[in-house]
Amino acid sequence: MTNEELSALGVAKSVDARGTACPGPLLEAKKAIGTIASGEVMEILSADEGTRVDIPKWCTKQGHEYLGTVEENGYYKIFMKKK
Repeated sequence: MTNEELSALGVAKSVDARGTACPGPLLEAKKAIGTIASGEVMEILSADEGTRVDIPKWCTKQGHEYLGTVEENGYYKIFMKKK
């Protein structure tokens, strides 16, 4: 997806993990995924570069759909859809 498409997505849950280092953002995402319904989109905000790798791997492993990452001013917005 393009950055414009990602930014236009309706997000059911936003997880702000910018204050945590690896593996904090992944752990926050794992906790939050249970609060959204199947097919809904969640975004994870993280300043930790490792999250850009960890979240897509976790999505693949769990069957969720990794949609993409948008780089903002010093942090990343990572989008995923729950299976």
